[in-house]
Order: sequence, then structure tokens, then C-alpha cells
Amino acid sequence: MEQQQTPSETEWQVMEIVWASRESMTSQEIIKSMEQGDKSLSPKTIRVLINRLCQKEILAYTVDEKDSRVYHYYATKTKEECLKEKSRHFVDSYFAGNQAKALATLITGAHLNDKQMKELRKLLGM
Repeated sequence: MEQQQTPSETEWQVMEIVWASRESMTSQEIIKSMEQGDKSLSPKTIRVLINRLCQKEILAYTVDEKDSRVYHYYATKTKEECLKEKSRHFVDSYFAGNQAKALATLITGAHLNDKQMKELRKLLGM
């Protein structure tokens, strides 16, 4: 089975912080930001998540000019790119690639208000 190249649910938490920053961040900065929101992940676990994201090529890094032990991480994919890839993977995995069936299932299971229905009609060109 091909390794999924999109962030897992926990990796997504790291990416939310990096995307929100809009600047490169050290692992310490990422850890500090994550600790403010979710106390359940240890610094070691967060570093593992950062390494996985680098292996998936969703994060990359540069080495600090003054201290070669410090890495500055930055996103190589936008949130929108990752959402599209996640959506494609979901449709392929659960609907055998049938986008119409996936969309129909999502829409029939959703409880949309009038504003959301209007948005959906606009997107569909109706």
C-alpha cells in the first residue's frame, strides 16, 4: 500500500501552527505553540511529528546560520493543497474514486442551513 503523503490528524495540528505562523519556526517555537493548545502531546512526540512531516515533504527546513543545531521549519504545501489531497485520498479509499457518489453521500448526510444551500448551489452553478 502506498504511504499517504498527507498529514495525519495529529500531524495536522502541527501544520495548523506552521500555516498560521506564515514564517519559519524552530521546533521549540512549534512545541511552545502546541503546548498552549493541547497539553497531551510531549515535546518528543511533537518532534516525531515534525520529522514525519519532513519525510512526507510537507515540511522542510533550513539550518540556522549561527547555530547548526537549530532548524527553521516551513511548509512546502499550503493548507488548500493538503485539503485537496486529503479529499482525493478519501474519495479513492471509501468511494473507489467515484466523486459523484462521495459528494452525494456527504450532501445527503449534511444538515445544511439556507445560507449553506445557497453557497452550494452557487458552487454547482445552479
